[in-house]
Order: sequence, then structure tokens, then C-alpha cells
Amino acid sequence: MIEAKILLVLFIANGAPIILRTLLDKRFDWPVDGGGVWPDGKPLLGPSKTWRGIAGALLASTAAAWVLGLGVRAGLAIGALAMLGDLFSSLLKRRFGVPPSGMALGLDQIPEALFPLLWLKAELHLGLGDVLRLAAAFFVLELVISRVLYWLDIRKQPY
Repeated sequence: MIEAKILLVLFIANGAPIILRTLLDKRFDWPVDGGGVWPDGKPLLGPSKTWRGIAGALLASTAAAWVLGLGVRAGLAIGALAMLGDLFSSLLKRRFGVPPSGMALGLDQIPEALFPLLWLKAELHLGLGDVLRLAAAFFVLELVISRVLYWLDIRKQPY
């Protein structure tokens, strides 16, 4: 039961920026990197990583974790670490030449799940097997859910 709650909060944290983009369009979509570029001339993170998305992820994950009985602290940590993982993967994707919103299988899913799961491992006394199982479940389910959100015209890309 706890694993299902953790997965749900992870999906809420990672889905909140997408839902907010759909609801708010360009309003409040200030890029985290301020449009900055890396010394290689490529964007630091890209325009799709916004303060609106980070704020939405933090608020949504905190509220969800509180409602599910995981606690405010866990929700805030899940949201913050999921967004840190997402920013980390975007930084790497730009270095590898993957355009903003372009797909990099694994890199798009693993950091945003693994960063919070590693924190939860200590906080909730999860085993390494639990962390790996949850990361694998997130990876598979995220691909399926992304496809559904694309069909519903919520996501711009089917991944």
C-alpha cells in the first residue's frame, strides 16, 4: 500500500507541470535557466523547465502526500527531488544535443523517480529492492501514462 502511495505522489509531482502548462498556456512560464546558455552555446535547460512547473510540483506533491498520509515533509521532498531529477536530466539532454521536449529513454524517467526514492529509502526505511522496483514501475507506467496524456491532447509528445 505504501508503494502505491509513493508512486501516486511521484506521478502527481511529475504531472503537475504538464497539467499547469495545459491550463495556463504561457502564463507564468518563466524559464528556470532565464534563457541562459552553456559554454557550448546550447541552452542550459531549455524553455520547457519553468518556475511555474516547479512550484506546481511542490504544491501538488505536498498536498497529495498529506492527503495520503505520507506527510507534508515527504511530499515536499518528493516534489523537490523529482524536479531536481528532471532538471538534471534536462541539463544532460541539452549537453547530448537532445532538443527541449525531445525524448531520451531512461534519462527522462529515471532521475525524476530515483532522486526522491533514494531520499525515501532512508526516510521510510525502504530496502534497495523496494527502490529499484518502484523506479522500474515508475519507468514503465510513465511511458504508458504519457501515451494516454498525448491521446487526450494534454501532452505535446507521446513520451
